[in-house]
Amino acid sequence: MKKQRRKTSQKRNRKTAGGAPASPERRGALFTLRNGAVAAVGLSIGGVFMVRSVQATVSEHDLTRIGNGRASIVQIHDPQCPMCRALQRETRAAYRAVGSDDLQYLVADIRTAEGSALAARHGVGHVTLVLFDRSGEAREILPGHRERDELQTAFEAHLRRR
Repeated sequence: MKKQRRKTSQKRNRKTAGGAPASPERRGALFTLRNGAVAAVGLSIGGVFMVRSVQATVSEHDLTRIGNGRASIVQIHDPQCPMCRALQRETRAAYRAVGSDDLQYLVADIRTAEGSALAARHGVGHVTLVLFDRSGEAREILPGHRERDELQTAFEAHLRRR
């Protein structure tokens, strides 16, 4: 004779802390509440990172900061140019490696009036870095793509000259 297994009802096995069966409506509400809380935390964290990213980008594009008492690295940049984006990655890495409060990194987007005016004033095109002293005088122009080690050396030398 075969043993028969008794199937237990899932509803009968699920009980709340007090021993009474949990209602499907309550379970659904708790599930929704939990998912909403997780989503809210995720969106909050993502929002903080987005705000900081936007603030950093706006700050980088503020060319009025040239000559504010800090030496400046200004990248003449076309956001649609792959060489410009590659130079930007290398420049940011070198800038972070230098880690000086006396140096600031700015971006002159040639697709804006301010960026194209700055490039024209110094006679340079995109994929170029212009190094300014504390008073806003251009001291060195680095055209073309450069590797981060070379840039880091140039930035450190620029800080020593100030």
